[in-house]
Amino acid sequence: MIYRAKAPLRIGLAGGGTDVSPYADLYGGNIVNATVGLFASASISPRDDNRIILDSRDLHQCIEIEATEKLEINGQLDLLKGVYNRVVKDYALKPQGFTLTTEVDAPKGSGMGTSSTLTVAILGAFLEWLKLPLGKYDVARLAYEIERIDLGMSGGRQDQYAATFGGFNYMEFYDNERVVVNQLKLQTRYQKELEHNLLLYFTGTSRLSAKIIDQQKRAFAKTGATNASIEAANALKQQAKLMKEAMLTGKLHVVGKLLNEGWKSKKLMADGISNAVIDQLYALAIAAGATGGKISGAGGGGFMIFYCPGQTRQAVSAALKAHGGEIHNFVFVNEGMVSWVG
Repeated sequence: MIYRAKAPLRIGLAGGGTDVSPYADLYGGNIVNATVGLFASASISPRDDNRIILDSRDLHQCIEIEATEKLEINGQLDLLKGVYNRVVKDYALKPQGFTLTTEVDAPKGSGMGTSSTLTVAILGAFLEWLKLPLGKYDVARLAYEIERIDLGMSGGRQDQYAATFGGFNYMEFYDNERVVVNQLKLQTRYQKELEHNLLLYFTGTSRLSAKIIDQQKRAFAKTGATNASIEAANALKQQAKLMKEAMLTGKLHVVGKLLNEGWKSKKLMADGISNAVIDQLYALAIAAGATGGKISGAGGGGFMIFYCPGQTRQAVSAALKAHGGEIHNFVFVNEGMVSWVG
């Protein structure tokens, strides 16, 4: 038998960065995000020998190693190894052979939470195989701990929860790494209008989010009467509340404005969030009719989203295509991580 799982990638709509410590611990964070029809998937096939094969199809990396209680973290498919190591440790499992195959629909460093979503998908495959009794909050928290604590990967807290829960979410972040997920039930017509008006654009470049997030952490930790990063994060948190209200009540005409205000605040949080190319792309989209937009994820590259009201979508798309990069059609998905037996 083959044990499979998949989890959706997400786009951030407001509040991005307020889920990062120490800001979230000191002030509390709020984020609005939504999952889309791009996925990370994982499949586990048990083996009769004592060998583990880790096969990342999108990264074109495949390694074969002996099944031991703890796999070496050495820069080769460490995310896959990290999930295995934690599952074996937490549930006192005996090492056994298997083949783990993974694939992600978006490039690494695209700003759509690919690493965290993949972690959730791999956990889902292990849960299906081993019949581990974990709820959604348990899965998301475990995925967070594997990435941020076990593997020391910098980042926030939203991605693991978005991938696990799916749909439109208003998330609250508190000290002690506590997270509350409020799932938003948008009317179908509001969801479809958002889907039509939001343009997803890949800049053609990936980025290392860890460096930008580390800068944010250092800025949040500074003391003083004023701190531009903290003030920017406060503004982003307020914009998340307004974005939630706009989507629930159908006041979609303000979405572009909120995205634009959020982008201005986001750029104040750390160096490297924007650059000359991103600024140029943003200006092109606004000139073509978009009312707002933002980089997806920590910044520096990857995907951007733009809000194109009325009949402006085609003009914005044409302007961006002329500059290179790719327009990606998408649909929102309301289901989070799922697992099954193949």
